[in-house]
Amino acid sequence: MDQNVIILDKAAIERTITRIAHEIIERNKGVEDVCLIGIRSRGDIIARRLAQRIDQIEAAEVPVGIIDITLYRDDISSPHGAQPEVQATKINFDLNGKRIVLVDDVLFTGRSTRAAIDQIMDFGRPRNIQLAVLVDRGHRELPIRPDYVGKNVPTRLDEQIVVSLSEMDGEDKVELRKEQDRPRQPH
Repeated sequence: MDQNVIILDKAAIERTITRIAHEIIERNKGVEDVCLIGIRSRGDIIARRLAQRIDQIEAAEVPVGIIDITLYRDDISSPHGAQPEVQATKINFDLNGKRIVLVDDVLFTGRSTRAAIDQIMDFGRPRNIQLAVLVDRGHRELPIRPDYVGKNVPTRLDEQIVVSLSEMDGEDKVELRKEQDRPRQPH
């Protein structure tokens, strides 16, 4: 019996990106001083898609940055295990006084979000930081709440949310899987 469930398909992801883009524009009364920062390795793709959709809606380019939180994480603990690969953080704009929308694919414990906020604050002093996620699966360990949510998917701890995006995985889908079926890093 197949225990995997498609939560969002390609069309649903596109509609979700469009809705979140509209919500960002509405909440910020336009896009002046709005910047998107995606958490590597799928939040950055979602941030680029949001920026493209905002440009289509508002005819205004929104700066997009990429943040790698590897060195800021507190949940990578084994000094003898495989070391995570650190990739470049690319924020080529001034964060001071800006409205930052931090973008991630899945919100789970909140630890990745906390690490990203810590790193953003090392780059400058934004006016505020808002959080946009494609999927919120619950199980928070920290007091973190997203401002924009594509889909709320309450999960059990033995389940995983796997986000596949065409730029990285060849197709767009969000899947709910049992832990034993998981092929890559859990969310």
